[in-house]
Amino acid sequence: MTTMASIITRLTVCGFSSLLGPVLLLALAFSLPLLSDNAFASALRLSQQVPSQTSSQSLLQEPELIAEQCSRSSHYDIYLSGIHTGTMKRTETWQGTTAVVISESEASILGIGTQYHQRAELSWSNSTNEWLTDKFHQKVSGFRARDMQVSFSNNGRESRVDLDGDIESYSSANIALRDVDTLAIQMRQYLLQGRQQFALIRQASDAIEPYQFYVQDKQTANIEPWGELTLIPIKQTGAEEVTYYFAPAMDYQLIKARYHGIIIEGLIELNQYSSSCE
Repeated sequence: MTTMASIITRLTVCGFSSLLGPVLLLALAFSLPLLSDNAFASALRLSQQVPSQTSSQSLLQEPELIAEQCSRSSHYDIYLSGIHTGTMKRTETWQGTTAVVISESEASILGIGTQYHQRAELSWSNSTNEWLTDKFHQKVSGFRARDMQVSFSNNGRESRVDLDGDIESYSSANIALRDVDTLAIQMRQYLLQGRQQFALIRQASDAIEPYQFYVQDKQTANIEPWGELTLIPIKQTGAEEVTYYFAPAMDYQLIKARYHGIIIEGLIELNQYSSSCE
């Protein structure tokens, strides 16, 4: 049975999405299977055939090239079944096709608290045309405390995980392993490219977790303090369901993410955003 503490951990320790950051609402124990090699290749070919809607969108097929250092900062509120339980902050510092992402969150309910801090380094791979995690360091205090350091090689297909001094290695044949923050950035990249479905894998503390994602029809929502925004939902399917909402008018940033639990609903929602990146 899913406990209150495990739900809190899904909302904070895993980011938003991880995420989210993610910072992003990624569950600790997804059992979602990978697409078969042939199915994934077919989906990839179909998504690459989607035409650009405008000339400006065609420029977004390649990664953003940022000559000067700039940063993006996002602050989120965390809700559990409508109750405000914590906050999350995510800062991206960009230089060219590399970035450092720092995510921090804390939440508490019924006396159970979790504090989360992660620093991830990522870069664009010219050989595979995707954002890849180079390494990340994650520290959690309170519930499920841990110190986790991970490095990646072979275009993200191999990882070395140091979890409180215990070393494990993981590998993936076809899809890169990523931390939760790089996973969110790659989701955004696929959205900019016009893809309608794709598969990604997150490196967890003691396993690799594959996900499938499906882009949904646009919708509008009133998000304070920005008012009415057009949002593009991306649905994550599997044993745990999460929907992520990106806003084109706000540089395709993640506005909110909703965890669809059987009994308890989780939500993170943006309350502050700033960017010096053009």
